[in-house]
Amino acid sequence: MSKPVNLDILNSGQLRNDWSLDEIGAIYNQPFNDLLFAAQTIHRQHFNPNEVQTSTLLSIKTGACPEDCAYCPQSGHYNTGLSKEQLMAVEEVITKAQQAKKNGATRFCMGAAWRSPREKDLTVVLEMVKQVKSLGLETCVTLGMLTDEQADQLAEAGLDYYNHNLDTSPEYYEQIISTRTYENRLDTLQNVRDAGINVCSGGIIGMGEQTKDRYGLIQQLANMPEHPQSVPINMLVAVEGTPLGKVEKLDSIDFIRMIATARIVMPKSYVRLSAGREDMNKETQTLCFAAGANSIFYGEKLLTTANPEAEADMQLFKQLGIQPEGAEVTNDEIKIPAPKKKELFYDASQV
Repeated sequence: MSKPVNLDILNSGQLRNDWSLDEIGAIYNQPFNDLLFAAQTIHRQHFNPNEVQTSTLLSIKTGACPEDCAYCPQSGHYNTGLSKEQLMAVEEVITKAQQAKKNGATRFCMGAAWRSPREKDLTVVLEMVKQVKSLGLETCVTLGMLTDEQADQLAEAGLDYYNHNLDTSPEYYEQIISTRTYENRLDTLQNVRDAGINVCSGGIIGMGEQTKDRYGLIQQLANMPEHPQSVPINMLVAVEGTPLGKVEKLDSIDFIRMIATARIVMPKSYVRLSAGREDMNKETQTLCFAAGANSIFYGEKLLTTANPEAEADMQLFKQLGIQPEGAEVTNDEIKIPAPKKKELFYDASQV
């Protein structure tokens, strides 16, 4: 029989790395108004509640991934109609980064559909990191599994963040992927952390998991030696041709509960409202911000999934009195130019 929990203590925003499933479940399942109040209170202790960090995400190598992640259209195991592309040239990536900065992004994320980077490809990525960093942008990459030596090389190049999601709970993980283990993912995150790079790690909900698996995902993230500096919470975007292409859509209240729970147990982390935003109305997104989400991908399209147009983001921010982190505001107007053309970005169902 589970021990009773004290919600006042759980909702205190205490920095901990020893959360139990019962405690996380109690936070997640408390009355919705109480959950949002606790999350917003904790959020205000560590962040400006009216700022949101904006990132741009670019696929630098698309498709033909050898992994069999059941949600991912980039997997070579499934026929989703996605074109396979080679690693982009450094010059092309820098042009995209310059445009992203002009459009108001403060972090530029580069994703490659690899199991792990080969030495010759990593050399190219290291140069991308150096040059993007020189533009004054924060840098982030997601390249699959890393050795400790590869993590050290990325750190030396100046990488700020490395993204590597846990996806789900350890118990449900085998239902989603068979080509790498949960321990493989944890090992990569440890290598990244040991190299002094900020960790970006979260997961996806709405993949047919039980609610307890959502608690398990949060527990794994919150009980790391150090909380991930960035925690992306993705809502599954069901893609035809993948094993999860017919999964029933997640209820938005469940998604908001996940955002709020992540905020409460990881109070100093950026919580990113990630994939699935295109399917959310502005009221759902507003509640996510109220629940402690303070990071988004900013752009008009993710590679295989739609994303709210940048102009729509700015309109919503204006309605809510939110501004992008680091933006200049003059006469209550956010001075960030809208993108001039549509861009193709990396599949955020993985990031």
